[in-house]
Amino acid sequence: MRPKTITAGILIVLGIVVLGYSGITYKTRGTPVDIGPLHVETTRSHFIPPVAGAVSLVGGIMLLVLDTKKA
Repeated sequence: MRPKTITAGILIVLGIVVLGYSGITYKTRGTPVDIGPLHVETTRSHFIPPVAGAVSLVGGIMLLVLDTKKA
């Protein structure tokens, strides 16, 4: 398989997953803060909107269409 086809497949799958879940929310850990006996950990919440999934899906389909025309 060519790298362009693999990239297109990954974009299509990710686009379908994001659209299927109506956006994806994930959390990351921040830097812990130690002030004497006090220990504080933070988390940040990130959201991938459904529009990003639609763009990924269309981009993957376009890569496949452009790839087959030149073959």
